[in-house]
Amino acid sequence: MSSAAGLWYTLTRARAFRWDELVTALEQVSFFTCSTALPAQGGQGRAHVSRTFVGFGLGPIQAGLFLLEALRSGNFRRLVVSEVDRTLVEAVRRNRGTCTINVAHLDRLESADVTGVEVHDPTDPRDRPALLAAIGEAEELATAIPAVEAYAQGGEASVASLLAHGLTRGRPRIIYAAENHNFAAELLEQAVSAERPDFPRETTGFLNTVIGKMSRATADPGEMAQLGLRPLVPGFGRAYLVEAFNRILISRVRLAGFPRGITVFEEKDSLLPFEEAKLYGHNAIHALLAYLGYVAGYDFIAEAAADDRIASVAREAFLAESGAPLCRKHGRLGDPLFTPAGYQAYALDLLARMANPHLHDTVARVARQPARKLAYGDRIFGTIRLALERAVRPTRMALAAAGALLYLKQDGRPLPRGQAPASLLSPAEAEATLLRLWGKEARQDDLAPQLLALTRGAIERSGEFQRAVSGEGG
Repeated sequence: MSSAAGLWYTLTRARAFRWDELVTALEQVSFFTCSTALPAQGGQGRAHVSRTFVGFGLGPIQAGLFLLEALRSGNFRRLVVSEVDRTLVEAVRRNRGTCTINVAHLDRLESADVTGVEVHDPTDPRDRPALLAAIGEAEELATAIPAVEAYAQGGEASVASLLAHGLTRGRPRIIYAAENHNFAAELLEQAVSAERPDFPRETTGFLNTVIGKMSRATADPGEMAQLGLRPLVPGFGRAYLVEAFNRILISRVRLAGFPRGITVFEEKDSLLPFEEAKLYGHNAIHALLAYLGYVAGYDFIAEAAADDRIASVAREAFLAESGAPLCRKHGRLGDPLFTPAGYQAYALDLLARMANPHLHDTVARVARQPARKLAYGDRIFGTIRLALERAVRPTRMALAAAGALLYLKQDGRPLPRGQAPASLLSPAEAEATLLRLWGKEARQDDLAPQLLALTRGAIERSGEFQRAVSGEGG
């Protein structure tokens, strides 16, 4: 048995995890690596130690990925952040520019300090000149805000306005767009161009990203005390928790001779295949675990992943209903990910990371916004459509759809004990809900009837499904 297969065997057969064994197994799967040491990586850092990094938004991804990796690289003299939360700005300043991130490894939880952070409030006229000056001298910038729609929101304090007025000519720079959108970089460039049509486009590279790093923030004092989480800054009342994984994919840098300061990211000529692997692999199976965990009555993703039957459904869905179609679609690229062995390693690595109890990830958090996740092109039905287009019958993902519909109908409230899901959600009601959520797009697609039939079948056997994930019956 391979190391990766042995890792997943441990996950699906043992309720009491041996995390030391899992870590050992993962370390032998060389396709997935991450660096966790804080000292500078390699000798390149000395040559570019005068660099400036500017981030927009000080959430978990900005702090626990971009700032942390910029600091670890040793290549940056300044770390600057634009943040509209004045309370957060003042808290970081009181702590002399130091933020603390909680990092979840498979076998432990540790904290890492990001030091030397200069934080400015773009809505404060006193901060704006310094922020614009930092943008003008920055070689690398990153947006990590809630959504691409926010690029142009906020008037002069918007990301688009700040970039338009701050970017200077003659200095090459790249801008990582970390928002969850396949064309975030293009939308950001359009927003900046709308503010300033003559901005220095020729020396500015807008890069899309595929960020598979799980992260979250918590302001629950009980959870912070239970897990031993350190607050972002002392007395702030909010903690950031991120996983150690840092294998982030970015668009190819097209600026001739430009050396990146954050060197751990991996460039790809086209990100679309990898964005599909994230949406139809990572996101789809994460949602599946959440919705099956919900039906089974679990509170945490790690509990759902420890249930042998749920783990088996997740594994088979990942490999057969996500992996096989994606490998058929993108195998011609020659990338190791889109080979049977490469995708299996990807799936096993992700399943182990999702099951990491140190992330303390809740079913409710992952299952939230079920209407969005049931959309025609999103993680559940997007994966089902991909499978059908490649002659794969995705019955496991259909069960995930049934669970998501139940979650939507119940508005996240627990299912009534002893009541079969089919009595709560008829196939006809499920179909009507989906047609309402899908709208015009589904009416123009020949696959829509098959999606509805698969969902009806999943609802009709929901009693068996509930027994399978609840351990009821035999």
